[in-house]
Amino acid sequence: MVKQERRPGESIDSMLRRFKKDIKREGTLLEYKKREFFEKPSDVKKRKLKAAKKRARLQQKANELY
Repeated sequence: MVKQERRPGESIDSMLRRFKKDIKREGTLLEYKKREFFEKPSDVKKRKLKAAKKRARLQQKANELY
């Protein structure tokens, strides 16, 4: 869990910017979006397979360039 304390003389905007950066780095927002709706196990497998195929295609394309 990310916890931010206001530094002396720090504006709310800069504190909020630090907070957002820490949330992004920790992956909290990504995890929330992933769990927002239930995803069936079969849909998870399909999504992961699709991502693996895309990675393989990009890797193959990169290897062809060299």
